[in-house]
Amino acid sequence: MPVIAIIGAGPGLGAAVARRFGREGFSIALISRDQSKLDEMAAELEASRFTARGYAADVLTPAALEDALSRAAAELGPITALQYSPLPSRDYLKPVLDMTPELALEALQFSALGLIHSVRAVLPAMRQAGDGSVLLINGGTSVKARAGFAGTSVAFPAESAYGEMLHDALEGEGIRVAQLVIPGGIPKLQLPNGIDDVADRIWELHAAAGPFRTMLIPLEDGRE
Repeated sequence: MPVIAIIGAGPGLGAAVARRFGREGFSIALISRDQSKLDEMAAELEASRFTARGYAADVLTPAALEDALSRAAAELGPITALQYSPLPSRDYLKPVLDMTPELALEALQFSALGLIHSVRAVLPAMRQAGDGSVLLINGGTSVKARAGFAGTSVAFPAESAYGEMLHDALEGEGIRVAQLVIPGGIPKLQLPNGIDDVADRIWELHAAAGPFRTMLIPLEDGRE
């Protein structure tokens, strides 16, 4: 059975993606910091006849993140799809004049280095299988810096650069690497089916090869 690991799993987009992939026969590994919340999410998914497990880890703690992915693969099977979508701290949304080197480093660890550790944990099995996907979910500051969102304006582009290089390096091996840019809060985007439309788009990025970056809506229509 294929497996999706959702890093940054929460009751909004993470749960919607879990349901969408679950309907396609995927087992679901939910990864975030709070085990009790993960257990609640997993129980709700199990009640809908999906296979789901929660694995607590902080993306700022590489050993814990790698261990969570290793345990998920051991219990559910090799990771087929990796979604990297942890919610940035509000500290990363401070104005540029409040940016410190320490905060910039933490934001980079959260976005770029967390992704690198995650990919290195799951990529060997994907390459052996000749199939898989790495899915990055980012806000609009990944493509256009904003002085009022300094941390993500520094860190998201670094994450994006790594993802784009992976896309180019792996496209001949059957492994898809794609980024979905969501410029603004999903509830404010007025999508016909709300968050389920976003989950459908993410499924499409997993299911078929394509360009690295996809904009959910044009950047000028969003607010981040």
